Amino acid sequence: MGSAAIHRRLALGLAVLTASGLLAVAMPTEAQAAANCPGRKMRTLPFSTGSVVVYKRGGYVCAVAVAGKPGAKRKMSVSVRARGGRAVVDEGSYKYHAGPVTVHAGRRCVWVKGSVGKASVSSGWILC
Repeated sequence: MGSAAIHRRLALGLAVLTASGLLAVAMPTEAQAAANCPGRKMRTLPFSTGSVVVYKRGGYVCAVAVAGKPGAKRKMSVSVRARGGRAVVDEGSYKYHAGPVTVHAGRRCVWVKGSVGKASVSSGWILC
């Protein structure tokens, strides 16, 4: 293989890596928030200003509140509570997402809440 071919391959590889990195920075989405929670996506709880995404793995439940229009800092929160336990909460001013928060639920139901700005969602008992 000639040096020109090697340079073309390296340039193409660099272009792909750069484009994917820019996409990841430019578009924080549910998929990026998912990188924070291990396991299988169980539910998406949408509301007017965003959504709460719920994951489960090995008896643990994890949730992230994701802004629908990220960028400006605003008040966000997410909480998960296993039946019979206390809620684990993350609340603050964020640009992209609140959380992740994780509880050990075992086989118990969980109650998930989340908010972005003034809008919010509450799941009721789920994953029973």
